Amino acid sequence: MLSSAPPFPGKLTGSSTLHLPPGPWETVFECLCAHFSRVSHALWKDRFEHSRVLDSRGLPVAIDTPYREGMTVRYFREVANETAIPFKAKIMHADEHLVIADKPHFLAVMPGGRFVEETLLRRLIRELGNPDLVPLHRIDRGTAGLVMFSANPASRSRYQALFRERRIEKTYEAIAPALPDHCFPLLRRSRIVRGEPFFRMQEVDGAANSESQIGVIERGDENWRYLLKPVSGRKHQLRVHMAGLGAPILNDPFYPELTALSDDNFSRPLKLLARSLAFDDPLSGKQRSFSSLLDL
Repeated sequence: MLSSAPPFPGKLTGSSTLHLPPGPWETVFECLCAHFSRVSHALWKDRFEHSRVLDSRGLPVAIDTPYREGMTVRYFREVANETAIPFKAKIMHADEHLVIADKPHFLAVMPGGRFVEETLLRRLIRELGNPDLVPLHRIDRGTAGLVMFSANPASRSRYQALFRERRIEKTYEAIAPALPDHCFPLLRRSRIVRGEPFFRMQEVDGAANSESQIGVIERGDENWRYLLKPVSGRKHQLRVHMAGLGAPILNDPFYPELTALSDDNFSRPLKLLARSLAFDDPLSGKQRSFSSLLDL
């Protein structure tokens, strides 16, 4: 089981890269302070002191390192008062090439926004001691279920091709209002583009760029359990498609309408689960399948 722990002391992840711009500065520290004027000098000093500013070789940059135009600098961004996510992930499989994790609701896959350490990637790196882990796909922070990671740069492109060429079968489950007037299974195809605010998506007229297969697993009085298979991989695709059908996934704060943004309500998770992954392994040729142990 994975849990929160002190930052992994080896190669940093979640870093950003900057090629130092032209300027009059004497040190890298002065350049970064000027370039990122909204970040305090004290915070940059702390990053240097804790080896969170690296050169192109991955080595720590000293605070008095002379400035050089075009120098490549990688820095790690911290989040002050990062909210702890009180749920654990489970490693379902780990070998030389692949790691499969069962992610809980509310845990982001990658560092970003207000979460850096409290992400699945950072927890896996700390648990497995492998800084080369890279997610091969992503699911929303609010969605629970299976996420596949590459553990080896040498074989990474072979597994990335599974997703790019749609040679991997992903199934999801969702709980949403009943749709007795529709015939299932059905295919939802539409054009999904970025909406307002920027983190929401919307369906618009035009050539379809998204496709989801939707079936029913269990029929209740008010809500049904649905089986969802995304053919394409647009952001929030399943959430947008279900809302477009008139059955928004339970506890969805974004669709069909944006609810007031507030702290996470851990008692009301989004009722969406990445249930299974199945594919032919590009290295061994064997069929592989994995199923989440979580439930909605």
